[in-house]
Amino acid sequence: MEAILKIADLGKTYQSAGKMLTVLDHISFNIESGSTNAIVGPSGSGKTTLLGLCAGLDRPTTGTVALNGIDLGSLSEDKRAQARNLYVGFIFQNFQLLPTLTALENIMVPLELRGEKNIRARAIDLLDKVGLAERGHHYPAQLSGGEQQRVSLARAFSNKPKILFADEPTGNLDAETAEKVIKLIFDLNREAGTTLVLVTHDLDLAGKTQRILRIKGGKLVSDINTNL
Repeated sequence: MEAILKIADLGKTYQSAGKMLTVLDHISFNIESGSTNAIVGPSGSGKTTLLGLCAGLDRPTTGTVALNGIDLGSLSEDKRAQARNLYVGFIFQNFQLLPTLTALENIMVPLELRGEKNIRARAIDLLDKVGLAERGHHYPAQLSGGEQQRVSLARAFSNKPKILFADEPTGNLDAETAEKVIKLIFDLNREAGTTLVLVTHDLDLAGKTQRILRIKGGKLVSDINTNL
């Protein structure tokens, strides 16, 4: 299998209270195209920072991130945003929907940015896939947490991403709702042939993926294939 994401010798340091703080320390791994992966570790271990670097939301201090063969570190802010819009889908713990747009409009935003045609029909189809066909005209504030996360999931898949990054996607949901959202993530992912990278505290959720990468103190301490 070809690697969609290649992480080599990745490091990230910040200046904090006059001291240099190392958040990630010489991390290397590849993610195979079409695979499902979980990044786990205690709070403050650098998981979310790592996800941000993998997705080109931030630049590393050392090392390289190659996404779909493109070295993200060498790109300008605009070019990185362009690469994200072409190849990446995101799901966040706090949904990050635009409050002034309806559910349907939120899903249409990435499609509009790409200048695609028939975007309304595609957005309606995605809403239907996540079971919210009747809720397209509602604003985020009128939706439950689970419904908001399903809208954000539809939005994440709207640009047919090659890779989906999910940061604690069930962190703000009750157990029953979380179960439904997890099933949707894996079903949509399988159907679209997307590569999945999850950051999670939930070891049950991590166990549903094919591979578990464990981060501790900014270092990659284990890398396990689950044989799923």
